[in-house]
Formats: sequence, structure tokens, C-alpha cells
Amino acid sequence: MNKTIITNNKLVYEKLNEKIETQFLSKYSYIEILEHVRDMIHEGNKLLTHPLSGSLKPNETPFKSIVVSKKKEDLDLEGLSIIEDSIASAQKFISGKPTPQYNERILNDFRLIDLSLLENAVNRMVCL
Repeated sequence: MNKTIITNNKLVYEKLNEKIETQFLSKYSYIEILEHVRDMIHEGNKLLTHPLSGSLKPNETPFKSIVVSKKKEDLDLEGLSIIEDSIASAQKFISGKPTPQYNERILNDFRLIDLSLLENAVNRMVCL
């Protein structure tokens, strides 16, 4: 598959890495994942899933997983615009009310939500 997952969610890495190449950036924050994807878009990767998918606000969860193309192409201007807007939106939410320090049980719930959102998106990509 010519896609790469960028994530800070260990469940995404554990479950999907054998199916789709996955960059597991365990020390990255939500914003840092978005910024890393922005940098990849500047290098020619194409944004394949929306950075703000789901109903969770950026300051509600520490986990984010995004799919980009592996193949380097011309600059994805639409993807660049989406990721830049997503970074600005996430920064606004997080600066207004930072993400709480959750216990491990709640963190696992957020990992599962992120995994579920990503699996749905990946399954739709495979069906197209």
C-alpha cells in the first residue's frame, strides 16, 4: 500500500503497522503530529485523511493519527491549506484549555477512539 500512518498512538502502531507502514512518534504531542505532517506535505507527501476527523476537540485528546501518501509528488496545496488551518485551530483550542492529565484508563479510551476513526478511514480507502 502506498500510504503511511503518522501517529503518537501505540494502539494504532500495534494494530496497523503490519498492514500499512506506520511512523510511531511516541513522544510527539497532538500539535507536533500535525506539524510533522505539514512538513511531510512540504516534502511532497499528499494528505489522505483529515487532521481534525471525529468529534473530539484537539484539547480533549492527546492522540492523533493521520494518513499521508508515501509517494512524493508536487506540493499538495489543498492538503497544505487543510493542515495549516488544522494547526491553527488546534493551537487555539489547546491554548484556551490545555489537554488534561488523564489516568491510563481514560488514555486507553482515547487511543481506542483514535484507532477506530483511523480504521474506518483506511477501510474506506481500500474499498475505493
